[in-house]
Amino acid sequence: MSHTAQKGTGGAGTGAGADAAGAAASSGAIDPRLLVREQGLKGYLTEFKRKIRGGELGSIPVVLGLIVIGIVFQSLDDSFLSAGSLSNISVYIAGQGIMAVGIVFVLLLGEIDLSVGSVAGVGAAIWAVLGVTGSLGDGTAVLLAVAAGAAIGAVHGFFFAKVGVPAFVVTLAGFLGWSGFQIWLMGSEGTINTPSGSIVEDLTNFYFEDVAAAYGLACAAVVLYCLAMLRDSRRRRAAGLLSRPMSEILLRTAVLGIIAFVCAYQLNQSRGLPLALVIFLAVLVTADFVVRRTTYGRQIFAVGGNAEAARRAGINVEKIRITVFMIAGLLAAFGGLFIASQSGGASKSLGAGNVLMSVIAAAVIGGTSLFGGRGKIWSALLGMLVIQSIQQGLNLLGMASEIQYMITGAVLLAAVVIDSVSRRTQKSAGRT
Repeated sequence: MSHTAQKGTGGAGTGAGADAAGAAASSGAIDPRLLVREQGLKGYLTEFKRKIRGGELGSIPVVLGLIVIGIVFQSLDDSFLSAGSLSNISVYIAGQGIMAVGIVFVLLLGEIDLSVGSVAGVGAAIWAVLGVTGSLGDGTAVLLAVAAGAAIGAVHGFFFAKVGVPAFVVTLAGFLGWSGFQIWLMGSEGTINTPSGSIVEDLTNFYFEDVAAAYGLACAAVVLYCLAMLRDSRRRRAAGLLSRPMSEILLRTAVLGIIAFVCAYQLNQSRGLPLALVIFLAVLVTADFVVRRTTYGRQIFAVGGNAEAARRAGINVEKIRITVFMIAGLLAAFGGLFIASQSGGASKSLGAGNVLMSVIAAAVIGGTSLFGGRGKIWSALLGMLVIQSIQQGLNLLGMASEIQYMITGAVLLAAVVIDSVSRRTQKSAGRT
């Protein structure tokens, strides 16, 4: 079974499930995997064991990693899991996390974008030059900065999809070229500080202090999640397909509710609900909907799984590739504004350093495959939580930045090794 088919079954699309059910009915046999939901806990345990044996690890390694990180750093410094520390992590993950969402899109194609750091710098520079030292309004400058990121991504996508230049080369050239453009834009100004009260300043410095905000968001997330599962279950039953039993829906909703309300409680113990976290979650939900619930999203997986097969199936491969790089560029520029907000302004060096590696590492550590056709948007959140938790813990312990680089590099290598071993195991099990 190809990665594309697997993803289509696991997502909103029911075409693969319908085909499987139809084939089972016509042959008089039923695929055991289709009966998992009817077998209750025993069925899911059996399916879980089957996936582990087949190398389908999913988010298990990164979740276990987060648990280990929490235990280790809390034992070394009891302030690691304090409300203030967790609140800081929730803000710090937003900018690079948004950029990582764009990288997930690109990785799903089996490609790479090395320009996101410099595109983030260009986005921040355009906003600063036009909106701070220029005569344009703050909101207009922000929109132009984000639009410039999308335009840059379109240029990269054009040379990759239409001209045939490898994405690695195109975006490496973009990394160099846009870094120079960023320095040119800033001119003699080494740094342009963020003015008080601006939109960009509020991105990482505004908090909804009313406790109702965090609890309200948690409640809305749980209710919407439950309604989405009920709707999906109803549609599957109407189509004659197996659906989740009510007990599973209630269990999943309860687990999400516990996590959401615990997070809301912790945030309210500090400064309240950060605007940065709200925007990051909005980007994640929107991107996840696009990838899992739209034809465009399924086409991305198809192109990433096998571009030639997707072309023969009637998919406009060039269009998919160009638009994916546009999304990556747009989100990179948007993330650059968060970095500018966090650092106090735009500068010639914004987006340099370890930004690129952290963004790519977040997507890969979170579970998105470097080989294309497999991954989830939420891996950007999981990966950034791992990276930022490590950085937060090491900062509390007073560790030097070079130690952070080495540990992050080791975690990235471990994630790629797990991905490679997983693919090899799936191939041996006949699941690729």
